[in-house]
Amino acid sequence: MAEISDAIAMIKKAESDAEQLIADSKSKSKELIDDANKKAEQSVSEVKAAAEEEAKKEAQSIAEQSQVEVKSLKDEAMANVDEAASIIVKNIL
Repeated sequence: MAEISDAIAMIKKAESDAEQLIADSKSKSKELIDDANKKAEQSVSEVKAAAEEEAKKEAQSIAEQSQVEVKSLKDEAMANVDEAASIIVKNIL
């Protein structure tokens, strides 16, 4: 009878150990998932910040190029003002 009692105790201990192992595994799994989610969010934030910085640089470059082109067009137009004024004066007189 003692052998059966010992076997039942060993089975119950094994079940308890298995249940604890399952609980520990679930807890560790949750920790790993939470950590992975945090790392993913951090990576997304870093990529987003880098993309925003790159977009700002590109916008600044476009603005600077636009200013150069506007100045060039203005200079060309101003150069034609004197010629146009001369033509108008010649045609009127």
